[in-house]
Amino acid sequence: MSVVLSTLPPSPRDRAGYWHDLVSGTFIPLDLRLHEREPSIGTITSRQLGPLQISEVEAGPQTVSRSVRRIAQGGGEFLTVTLQHRGAARLTQDGRQALVLPGTFTCSDAGRPYEREQPEAFRFTAFRVPKAVLGLSDGDLRAVTGTLLSGSTGTSGLVAGHLNRLAEEASGFDPHIAHRLALTTADLLAVLVRERQGRLEPRAPESARGMLARVKEYILRHLGDPELSPERIATAHHISVRYLHKLFRSEGVTVGRWIHRERLDRCRRELSRATGTAPAVSAVAQRWGFVSPSHFSRAFRQAYGMSPREWQAGTRIDPDADGAPAPGPDRSEG
Repeated sequence: MSVVLSTLPPSPRDRAGYWHDLVSGTFIPLDLRLHEREPSIGTITSRQLGPLQISEVEAGPQTVSRSVRRIAQGGGEFLTVTLQHRGAARLTQDGRQALVLPGTFTCSDAGRPYEREQPEAFRFTAFRVPKAVLGLSDGDLRAVTGTLLSGSTGTSGLVAGHLNRLAEEASGFDPHIAHRLALTTADLLAVLVRERQGRLEPRAPESARGMLARVKEYILRHLGDPELSPERIATAHHISVRYLHKLFRSEGVTVGRWIHRERLDRCRRELSRATGTAPAVSAVAQRWGFVSPSHFSRAFRQAYGMSPREWQAGTRIDPDADGAPAPGPDRSEG
């Protein structure tokens, strides 16, 4: 089912703030500047395809940016792939800049700062992809960020054609088919990244990389369940526990350590967020699968060099402040 959001209801005077809320609520926390004295009407039509969110955006001239401050507010676990249909754009990330024209596409890693300037009225389709399903590191993704990708030739043309067709047909698939198509999309994007890196030889067989990506996506969806275990994960994917451990060894980490690290990271982010009242540390820990508050506190201190309460007191984001919290050292590995 599609969800349509529009700035048509508010008066022109109220559209800027209303549009900012729509954009950040649909995608990730972003800063936004409109380039019209009287903002045009903007619309966002979104649908979910398994773990993949597809959104068609149409609006007037504007610039969106992802600052360190906004990254600290969440959303860094996504890659956004944007197919341009109308209007030009300029994307800047990782020291590179791409001039985006209709028929081309770009990739933006929400875990690092970027800026996308749309100097004229535009329409594009954005695909928000959880990085966990790609089976790639943030370092791998730098091969495609801030660069222009052809929508008509080569591997990138194949990917663009797939994405366009997917966006057109997304609302007609049943949940099972939708989930499988989303994972196929992730595999195609991973192939594109490997090609841009100049190495299509993976460190593990393709089937193993695909399975590892699916396992990670499953874990992230069940991260708050304290009963999550290697046995349960293996059963859900029809593999042995031994093979599950082998998949994670290819990345130099154990299953338990990866889950532990992701849970701590979610807690750290939530404790940093600005809300009316500070969330209780024990409630945050429980929400992300920690059963024992004392165990959580010890694990958090070991990972970040301070207690959860100290982190919360020192890093909660003031919405009126210009800066962002400086994270403590991550000692969760090694």
